[in-house]
Amino acid sequence: MANIKEVSKKYEGQLLEFFKDLHMHPELSFKEYRTTQKIKDLLTSLGIEIIDMGIETGVVGLLRGKYDGPTVALRGDIDALPILEEADVEYKSTVDGVMHACGHDTHTTSVAGAALILSELREELHGNVKFIFQLAEEKNAGAKMLVEAGVMDDVDAIFGLHNHPDVPVGKMGVKLGGLMAAVDTIWIDVYGKGGHGGIPQKTIDPIVATSGVIQGIQTIVSRNISPIDSVVVSIGTIEGGTANNVICEHVHMSGTVRTFSKETRAKMPEILSQKVEDIAKGYGAIGKVTYRFDLPAVINEKDMYDIACQSVRDVYGDEGIFDPIPTTGGEDFSIFTEKKPGFFYWLGVGNPEKGCVNQWHSPRFKADTDCLIVGASVLAQSAVNYMLKCTK
Repeated sequence: MANIKEVSKKYEGQLLEFFKDLHMHPELSFKEYRTTQKIKDLLTSLGIEIIDMGIETGVVGLLRGKYDGPTVALRGDIDALPILEEADVEYKSTVDGVMHACGHDTHTTSVAGAALILSELREELHGNVKFIFQLAEEKNAGAKMLVEAGVMDDVDAIFGLHNHPDVPVGKMGVKLGGLMAAVDTIWIDVYGKGGHGGIPQKTIDPIVATSGVIQGIQTIVSRNISPIDSVVVSIGTIEGGTANNVICEHVHMSGTVRTFSKETRAKMPEILSQKVEDIAKGYGAIGKVTYRFDLPAVINEKDMYDIACQSVRDVYGDEGIFDPIPTTGGEDFSIFTEKKPGFFYWLGVGNPEKGCVNQWHSPRFKADTDCLIVGASVLAQSAVNYMLKCTK
């Protein structure tokens, strides 16, 4: 097999221009029309088959290797965020109020780069590569849509990545076990008895009960869950009341729950409901929880972890591997790995000397573009190494 690191070098300039164009023309979830066409044009020029998934945006391409073998998927997401860019870059967004503040343009470019590299090596490939350019990751919707459309049916394994400003550029974060948390949404309603704010004894105040609920549910983390486990319960919105001298009848809250353990996640609706109901009852109110499971955790299993480590070593040696800290942020890459084995990398984009230090979703977020060839070559090597493992 040709040396992927050497092959990748010839595409460095092309990938940088591809990235800059994406960054200057960001598109929101479900509106990634220009991005979709740009990707299709590239894949078509490489002789990669475009697979129609029946979805307006996003692209799935299939590269058929010369020899029989597994089908390996490489996934990158393509949507941007409704944020006005403040980053100091010469390729700043030209779309008012929209920018690639989560760095999905680095992911798209990495998968596009892997397509360039692997299309050159197709005569040596023992298997096929499916390139998944996913729509609407920011809405937690694109992966579900693609899986429902059958994108994983013929896939044996999948690799993906997400940039990380805390990982130095030139390195890949490779983690065994939990990398990103499961993400669930909660709604809490507290019902009381309304009345005059100056005559509280005639009422059941749901705002007072709600304050007790918010404080009390934090004991789930400290007293109902093992201290070895990781759980987050956060309330993000509260709505209740119409006037300063009126005690309202109803308070509505929404929040998020983050977990890593499948067992803990499964118990959270019952634990949360019991806690809310009991606390509200203590104030004479009624508490109700609505719980929605959104995204599973991103968990890197041992077999795929071993392939990932070897893939980074093959391209950049041991010094290319970075052992990252897991995050309770979520990623819908986990929807794919519910179906088939997979591995998710952190792509290092951090570089204080270039001001690449701001976190995701910041208007000043920017990635060191030296990351592009790293992501492309490691993804390409991952596909090759999975094929080699299956053909031994």
